[in-house]
Amino acid sequence: MTIRHLKIFITVAETGLMSAAANRLYLTQPTVSQAIRDLENHYQVQLFERLHKKLYITQAGQQLLDLARMAVGTFDHLELSMQRLKEQITLRIGSSLTVGTCLMSKVIADLHADDPKLDLSSFVSNTAEIEQKLLRRELDVAVVEGIIESSALTAHPIVEDSLVLVCGKNHDFYQKDVVCASELEGRKFAIREKGSGTRKLFEQYLSAHQIHIRTVWEANCPRTILNAVIYNNALAVMSQRLVRHECLHQAVKIFRYETEEWDRYFKLVYRKPNTGSTNASGTPADAEMPSRAVESLRAVLNRYRTLDQSGDIPACLFKNDLPAAVPSD
Repeated sequence: MTIRHLKIFITVAETGLMSAAANRLYLTQPTVSQAIRDLENHYQVQLFERLHKKLYITQAGQQLLDLARMAVGTFDHLELSMQRLKEQITLRIGSSLTVGTCLMSKVIADLHADDPKLDLSSFVSNTAEIEQKLLRRELDVAVVEGIIESSALTAHPIVEDSLVLVCGKNHDFYQKDVVCASELEGRKFAIREKGSGTRKLFEQYLSAHQIHIRTVWEANCPRTILNAVIYNNALAVMSQRLVRHECLHQAVKIFRYETEEWDRYFKLVYRKPNTGSTNASGTPADAEMPSRAVESLRAVLNRYRTLDQSGDIPACLFKNDLPAAVPSD
């Protein structure tokens, strides 16, 4: 039996007449009569008693009517939900902790404003975990500051960023206008957790210049790192985008590196097309990627492309006084 049979049966029960049901459903009366006979033959019960040209529902018919209304209601809900799903584009966005802290809330607000039909969700963690979630298809797209290792993913540099050396008001560096790289030797630092793109870039720098520091704070929260700088006299190397407010209020001082060694980009990352597999409709498997939504994300990120180096963010110089960096493998 089909949903069509059940809908005809419900209408006959509600009207009490084959002709009235046929008119309401824009069907012929023989079509309606045949649908009722089909149901009675299928379930081997009598659904209506016919007295004086009017139909009276039987006990079996009443039982079927209750169940039919439930079944049709569920089916109609399914149809409506799938229709809305077709009209609504879902985008699951991942972001690394630095990006999630300084940028992603603004980006998601802009996306909603530009396209209210977008159904957005966000997941924030370090670059390594975001990469794994993309590979497991738990995310559609991501914006990260770290290095993407997998060849199954493509990463497009899109938003400028730079690491800066940060100190608090009680640190002896705060009175300086220039800090040299050699002065980092043996200093206390607050650093990010393993898997962080910020930590990886800073560790590569330390290794290349043979600088040894003391890690006194390790955290996966940029705010925790910044608090360690402000209240616990630690140094940190972190995204300039994270410290704008504290710089303007003179809670911290930042030192920009004199070379481009600490410059980087936040990257838009998504899976490469998998030409070897197809989905049920015969299209490439990655055709499920909501390309319109990804392009909307790309357009919004372009609004934040440039890193603000204006004079309203006071910054001093971090100077390299060490031998040239040793190329890393």
